[in-house]
Amino acid sequence: MREVFHQSLEDVQARLVEIAELVSVAIEKATQSFSTSDVTLAEAVIEADAIIDEKAAALDELAIEILARQQPVARDLRIVVTALRVSASLERMGDLAEHIAQLSRSRFPERAIPKGLKSTFTRMGELDVTVAKKLTELLRTEDLAIAEEIRNDDDAIDELHLSVFEKVLGEGWTGEATATVDATLASRYHERFGDHAVSVAKRVVYLATGDWAGADDSVTLPA
Repeated sequence: MREVFHQSLEDVQARLVEIAELVSVAIEKATQSFSTSDVTLAEAVIEADAIIDEKAAALDELAIEILARQQPVARDLRIVVTALRVSASLERMGDLAEHIAQLSRSRFPERAIPKGLKSTFTRMGELDVTVAKKLTELLRTEDLAIAEEIRNDDDAIDELHLSVFEKVLGEGWTGEATATVDATLASRYHERFGDHAVSVAKRVVYLATGDWAGADDSVTLPA
């Protein structure tokens, strides 16, 4: 029975990595679509989000079944509870990638990125893709050095997010209302994507150490 139980825990981890890989693909395609107005990529992201949702729901069911049947304790319990919370964040990250793709599709054949902000959004997209790939590796290896890298990348995303708001609220901004809305929404989606990655990283640190304080309490968990 213990062997079966531990196989189930390994399955939980493998499923988290699989979902993280799908999210990584989704954000890479979404940001590329947003940058180039590639509606085909946008449609692919939107359609694939249902797969992420299904796999997250299936993982949740497995975790709940383990809780009900095995009644894990100590680290085993932390693994299952962490999986439930990480699954929710990954599912939300998939949604945010979908939102970016939807913006791209809604403005096709025009570009969704307002004039004067292309370099900013290109960099935000690059950072989100980097964060997603690092998150996948973190879930696979529990290498806590990667968790710190993710926090640092998120700080850079936050700075870019702030610069977008400063731009659209500045006196020199001449964009139309639609461009202003697109810029603020897209920036928010990129920023929240990073926030959820930090939330996952924080939980992996807790899983590895059992110390929530060591996971950096200064990080605000996203809704």
